[in-house]
Amino acid sequence: MARPGSSKSAKASIPPPKEPLLTQENFEKELKALASKAQEETWSKWAGEQAWVLTQSGVLLTLAAVYSNVSELSLSPVYGGIPSSVYHAKGVMTACFLGWSSNLFIKRNLPLRPQQLLPVIAAYIPMMQFFLFRVSGLLGAVYGPIITEALTFLPLLLLSVSCTATILDDLEMSIGRWQWLSDAMPGICSFSFFKTMEYFSGNAIQRGIGASFFQTRLGLQISLTGLYSLFSPSKLLLYTLPAILHTALFNVHVPTPFATSSLNATMAKNGWSLLERQESLTGYISILESSKNGFRVMRCDHSLLGGEWLTKASGSPMAEPIYGVFVMLEAVRLVQIKDPVPDNQASAFVVGLGIGTTPAAFMQHGIKTTIVEIDPVVHEFATKYFALPKHHTPVIADAVSYASEVAKSGAQYDYVVHDVFTGGAEPVDLFTLEFLQDLNTILKPGGVIAINYAGDLLLPSARIIVNTIKTVFPTCRIFRESAAPSAATIEADGRDFTNMVIFCTNAATSDQVTFLKPTERDFLGSGARKMYLLPKYEVEESVFEMQEGDGGVLLRNATERFRGWQEKSALGHWAVMRTVLPKEIWEDW
Repeated sequence: MARPGSSKSAKASIPPPKEPLLTQENFEKELKALASKAQEETWSKWAGEQAWVLTQSGVLLTLAAVYSNVSELSLSPVYGGIPSSVYHAKGVMTACFLGWSSNLFIKRNLPLRPQQLLPVIAAYIPMMQFFLFRVSGLLGAVYGPIITEALTFLPLLLLSVSCTATILDDLEMSIGRWQWLSDAMPGICSFSFFKTMEYFSGNAIQRGIGASFFQTRLGLQISLTGLYSLFSPSKLLLYTLPAILHTALFNVHVPTPFATSSLNATMAKNGWSLLERQESLTGYISILESSKNGFRVMRCDHSLLGGEWLTKASGSPMAEPIYGVFVMLEAVRLVQIKDPVPDNQASAFVVGLGIGTTPAAFMQHGIKTTIVEIDPVVHEFATKYFALPKHHTPVIADAVSYASEVAKSGAQYDYVVHDVFTGGAEPVDLFTLEFLQDLNTILKPGGVIAINYAGDLLLPSARIIVNTIKTVFPTCRIFRESAAPSAATIEADGRDFTNMVIFCTNAATSDQVTFLKPTERDFLGSGARKMYLLPKYEVEESVFEMQEGDGGVLLRNATERFRGWQEKSALGHWAVMRTVLPKEIWEDW
């Protein structure tokens, strides 16, 4: 018999648990819990499906937006940056509209999923561009870029947008009586997203271009083809093999030692060689040498930054430049001023480097020289291939920002040389009233500034810029690189494109710019300087009289009006460049 208080006795005293009562209240609670759980699972599934729809469309639009920038970049070595952009935005908008509006037609009439074609089209773009570039002279700079894109990038964009529209059909957007808005919203949001990604990817590409193989024009195209292939894997990828093999073995634009060697083998037949090339933030930079003609040049996209003859003049410490305008800039030293400064005590502030003809001469004369150049590759190549002396102060920076800082610091220079160029058009930010005022602050009282301007003198932009310069520097004289063409030639060409140098002084007492007679010392033993150092072909001020409709001087917040003039000037420059070097040099960049 168990004792009181034992565990057995205690267990026996605990009543068994009661079954829950099947009441209506409990039944309703159970139903609500099951309904809530089902609703939660349904909502999670719906949210996941909607997120997947948005992710697919976002990836497609992002890839297309990146390729938009890459396509435009790929055209610039053959057509120049500005001609490549003239119809680009309109082509993009047209392709987006057609792709969105025709998505049902494409979906119903293609025997396969349209998405599967995207990597195939992307793979063939470099090959198509390669062959189209070879007829760029026939196509011309006006229609060549848009024709090339119409046969390469724009079909890719059209199909990408069409696929996006199809994917977004599964997106549930219903807002009652505003159903028309929900129908339009996917298209509006998609285009806005595309333009946003185009903007940010463009900035990212610009900042990092040339840093690695996959940050070059062809490297980016190859990378995008790979990403399209991952996004839309299919058996159709087998059809990309011919394009891949062509890009790997025959496309000389690919920045690899093998492609460069193949290109040089072809160029050598015509007496040319490619010494080095590098893609950088101002464009495609390369060093070309003609053994046949005996000179070396630096190229930036579809333009030349300068060049030198391979043979030096007897007794000269410097190579002879092939362009007289860069020698003419050195005449800033010959302008008569009230208190002349010995060269070994003088200082110069040079905006824009090119191959370094002018700053190299300054340093040869003993002038302390500061060079402001935005592109590090230009500075590197000028030092490596054109013997730019190293005893100078290099500033790799945007000249507008840097000049503003120097002006605020109070530092001043005896000479300022303004020598910038962007493929046939004025870099308007460097000709604004505000920038020129900063240069005036940097220039010592009684100092001299020389400004190189390249453009079409028939366009209003030339008049506006000259008058903006004279607003800051009233005492100026303007000289062309060579004699003006005849009126008949100008009428036949429809342009008067030239390099000219504007010499100005900020001396309060000076009423005219006059030049000292150069001595043998000024020539540095150079035959080119004997011919071109002293300016000869003066341009009358009447050529730059403002006309109705020109507007006022160029201000920093009013540069948009120059766009049309820049396009026309750049197209004229493209035609001039095609006469300077053989077409193969421009096409086989």
